[in-house]
Amino acid sequence: MTKNTNNLHQASFRDPSGYMFHDGEQLRRHINPIYFPQYRALTDSGFFNALFKKALLIPHTETHVSEDGIVITPETIPFITNPYEWSFSMYKHAALHTLKLQKYALSKGFILKDASAYNVTFHKGKPIFIDTLSFDFYEENTPWRAYKQFITHFFGPLVLAKYYGTEVFKMMQTHIDGIPVSLIASLLPGKSKLSSTVFTNIHLLAKMERKHSEDYKAETKIASLSKKSQENILESLFDYIKKLEVKEASEWGDYYTKTNYDAIAFEAKKQLIREWVLPLQPQRLIDVGGNDGTFARTITDTVPQVIVTDIDSNAVDHNYKQVQRNKEENMLPFVCDVLQPAPGIGFNNTERGSLLERLKDFRPDVTMALALIHHITLSGNVPFEKSAEFFAKFSTHLIVEFPTREDSWVESLLVRKREFINHFDFYNESNFEAGYARYFQLEKKEAVAGTKRILYLFKAT
Repeated sequence: MTKNTNNLHQASFRDPSGYMFHDGEQLRRHINPIYFPQYRALTDSGFFNALFKKALLIPHTETHVSEDGIVITPETIPFITNPYEWSFSMYKHAALHTLKLQKYALSKGFILKDASAYNVTFHKGKPIFIDTLSFDFYEENTPWRAYKQFITHFFGPLVLAKYYGTEVFKMMQTHIDGIPVSLIASLLPGKSKLSSTVFTNIHLLAKMERKHSEDYKAETKIASLSKKSQENILESLFDYIKKLEVKEASEWGDYYTKTNYDAIAFEAKKQLIREWVLPLQPQRLIDVGGNDGTFARTITDTVPQVIVTDIDSNAVDHNYKQVQRNKEENMLPFVCDVLQPAPGIGFNNTERGSLLERLKDFRPDVTMALALIHHITLSGNVPFEKSAEFFAKFSTHLIVEFPTREDSWVESLLVRKREFINHFDFYNESNFEAGYARYFQLEKKEAVAGTKRILYLFKAT
């Protein structure tokens, strides 16, 4: 099979074992001959099938075999999220998932040679490992070669989050190869050394790194480590991460306990959304600024794929826990700041797609933006036509909730503008409609009973 460089996946150039490529809308993986021994051993031993059954690895089927390469077709994942878009529980579960995979691999005579956080994403409500070629043969008495990568991609960021909150996960945007151990150690408070797990796996590791970098004449040696010792390290990391918790206050984590309208209006809004969405028969829907997914859940019984984003990590975490608890395989929550959507990162800024690129590929049939436009406009100083342009990049149908100037939250936001309050005289119903008319056609408009808010249904022009 000839390698078509035009169809290569942008994140698939680093691995000599193979590469991902686009075959129309289908994403496939080509395995190079150099990896045939491992692939055949993993397949013939039943290792892959066991991982599929345990929901540890994305399932695949073998679709082409030749002496030049093997092509496998993995199960389609509708939307890929990245580590800097995860809530604390999501990041924690991704780490535990990676350790489970290594522990199982080790028990079967294999190892996980890559422990990048970017090899995990969320699918059907759970973390899933997506790099099929990340396995190799275990060699007796050799340490886990991906150990340091696990520390810089998973353990370090989680320990930092314990002390400083989930904002530290955004460091993974600028550290695609993991946050350096020396940086993690320097940021942690002195009391973190009281934990033997943190001291050994971060502070001592950083000290050893410094020693080796200073002794430039030292030969690189592969340390000897028994399988039992490696299993003990994995157990120690697993137990510590499993108990990790984070406590951080947020403005919107308990959003629906402090709404400025009553329960009757709340239910009326839910009903109106359902009445508008159902006739559109969407296959994919995204709720931008959807908090804990309350309104998205009014239509999850009829929409196969639902994404809910929010700027507040606590709200996203609450949503994710509901997804886990209710086994909601068709809902995917993640953290997103609309005023600063995730950029493309990595080499050529294309290894990991920007949020907008991924949303364009997702192609939602319906986009919802409820209780969001006043924050974008008044907190972010974004003109109506600019936010309309943002939504137009990926939306077919758009449902927007517009709080009028009489809404108490709008009044509160306007008061904060102080001497610039007159600049925001443009914030009104007519200007909102005019701004959105540049990109959308108005299909429906209705006031939400019992509130000072208006719901709009637009269609992209």
